[in-house]
Amino acid sequence: MANQLGKRYECKNCGTTILCTKAGTGEAHCCDQVMEVQQPRKLPSSD
Repeated sequence: MANQLGKRYECKNCGTTILCTKAGTGEAHCCDQVMEVQQPRKLPSSD
Protein backbone atom coordinates (compact mmCIF):
# COMPACT_ATOMS: atom_id res chain seq x y z
CA MET A 1 0.00 0.00 0.00
CA ALA A 2 1.30 3.46 -0.84
CA ASN A 3 1.42 6.37 1.59
CA GLN A 4 -1.45 8.78 0.98
CA LEU A 5 -0.82 12.53 0.94
CA GLY A 6 -2.54 14.39 3.78
CA LYS A 7 -3.41 11.28 5.79
CA ARG A 8 -2.39 10.73 9.39
CA TYR A 9 -0.90 7.39 10.37
CA GLU A 10 -1.00 6.04 13.92
CA CYS A 11 1.04 3.40 15.76
CA LYS A 12 -1.23 1.09 17.74
CA ASN A 13 1.58 0.21 20.19
CA CYS A 14 2.96 3.57 21.32
CA GLY A 15 0.38 6.05 20.00
CA THR A 16 2.77 7.98 17.74
CA THR A 17 1.02 9.80 14.90
CA ILE A 18 2.57 11.16 11.69
CA LEU A 19 1.22 13.29 8.86
CA CYS A 20 2.15 12.24 5.33
CA THR A 21 3.46 15.30 3.47
CA LYS A 22 4.66 13.48 0.35
CA ALA A 23 2.84 10.59 -1.29
CA GLY A 24 4.77 7.62 -2.57
CA THR A 25 5.31 3.91 -2.49
CA GLY A 26 6.21 2.16 0.73
CA GLU A 27 4.74 2.02 4.20
CA ALA A 28 5.19 3.95 7.42
CA HIS A 29 6.63 1.79 10.21
CA CYS A 30 6.87 2.24 13.98
CA CYS A 31 7.65 -0.34 16.69
CA ASP A 32 8.50 -2.83 13.92
CA GLN A 33 4.89 -2.75 12.64
CA VAL A 34 3.12 -1.02 9.75
CA MET A 35 1.28 2.12 10.86
CA GLU A 36 -2.45 2.30 10.08
CA VAL A 37 -4.40 5.27 8.69
CA GLN A 38 -5.93 7.21 11.57
CA GLN A 39 -9.71 7.48 11.40
CA PRO A 40 -11.21 10.99 11.39
CA ARG A 41 -12.55 12.32 14.67
CA LYS A 42 -16.14 13.46 15.01
CA LEU A 43 -16.59 17.19 15.36
CA PRO A 44 -18.70 18.50 18.22
CA SER A 45 -22.12 19.76 17.22
CA SER A 46 -22.59 23.51 17.04
CA ASP A 47 -26.12 23.49 18.44
